[in-house]
Amino acid sequence: MQSFFRIEKLPPYVLAEVEEEKAAARKRGEELVDFGLGNPDQDTPADIVKTLVDGATTRGQHRYMPSKGIDEARVAIARWYKNRFAVEIDPATEAVVTIGSKEGIAHLLLAMLGPGRACLSPAPAYPIHQFGVAIAGAELATYAVGPGIDICDSIVAGYDRAATKPMLLIVNFPHNPTAETVDLKTYERIFAFARAKDMWVVSDLAYADITFGGFEPPSFLQVAGAKERAVEFFTVSKSYNMPGWRVGFCVGCREMTSGLARLKTYMDYGSFGPLQLGAARALATPRSVTREIAALYESRCDALVAGLNRAGWPVTKPRGTMFLWTRVPNACRDMSSMAFAKWLIREAKVAVAPGVGFGEGGEGFVRFAFVEDVAKIERACRQIGDALLARTNAQR
Repeated sequence: MQSFFRIEKLPPYVLAEVEEEKAAARKRGEELVDFGLGNPDQDTPADIVKTLVDGATTRGQHRYMPSKGIDEARVAIARWYKNRFAVEIDPATEAVVTIGSKEGIAHLLLAMLGPGRACLSPAPAYPIHQFGVAIAGAELATYAVGPGIDICDSIVAGYDRAATKPMLLIVNFPHNPTAETVDLKTYERIFAFARAKDMWVVSDLAYADITFGGFEPPSFLQVAGAKERAVEFFTVSKSYNMPGWRVGFCVGCREMTSGLARLKTYMDYGSFGPLQLGAARALATPRSVTREIAALYESRCDALVAGLNRAGWPVTKPRGTMFLWTRVPNACRDMSSMAFAKWLIREAKVAVAPGVGFGEGGEGFVRFAFVEDVAKIERACRQIGDALLARTNAQR
């Protein structure tokens, strides 16, 4: 059989093994509490949905849309950045609407990278941050992210280790999967290093609104001069319960946004106009809306952290994202993260994402997504506690 150049650079989808285990359990009639996929389970706010519906019945909205997005959406994201971060964005030249941030990041990497070029990405990582580099045919260099790691030192070390010096750096805070966060001073140090090494920067700010305890994450574009060589991606997916709408934005450096827009003219048209109108409406909603959504995630997070600690699995509450990233518990440290995830399905009827699915640095960890209600979370923690106790007793 012939091989496909870009596909052969992608590793096998390791999480498929967990999906098979889940499918087998459900076929046996077992009810799982599934924390595996970070897929918001609540409805999009009604006024945003109404904007979509009204737009869908408006004449002219069913035609092709501009590849870089409609004016209303780009103006809305510029206004959002101004109000939220005091960052000025020119909607005409510094903003591109993407079909979700994942598509935007993948296309930007494809536009900028290629054979003989390298990108410095976090490890572990949201998959597109690493596999988007592979799709572009470029070399991947990594820097470690996780509890107790100094991000700036890690980026410097990753750059120094790279066989080909990276021309592009990806940052993602609050971070998926580890939920690590940074402050503006850290971004200032990172930007100073990137500028000294002549690197472009891509910041993924998908979890800007899903934070706890009053923590306010910074935008990378708040750093003085950042728009000279950095862009940031934001998406309405998590902030407004709109993952299926597939609307994201790339804003910042004109050279980078224009490169993305140019590639997109060859690759696709803009997403359905009423979807973009809905996203514009979302960005104009009061922050009380996103704070209410974040509060729901925090209540689930609190229940999960308390329940796992009661179950004998020590964990610490994160400051943001919709995820809990934690080491495999002591009773199961002899297992890989994949083996533990399968064991948890069989013995506790609970599904999580094994850390190995997030690439280098993920082994030995698992990720919980806050996508189940508190009652199910509490039940899951009891079942995990029973399973861990039974295994501990069996080991004695």
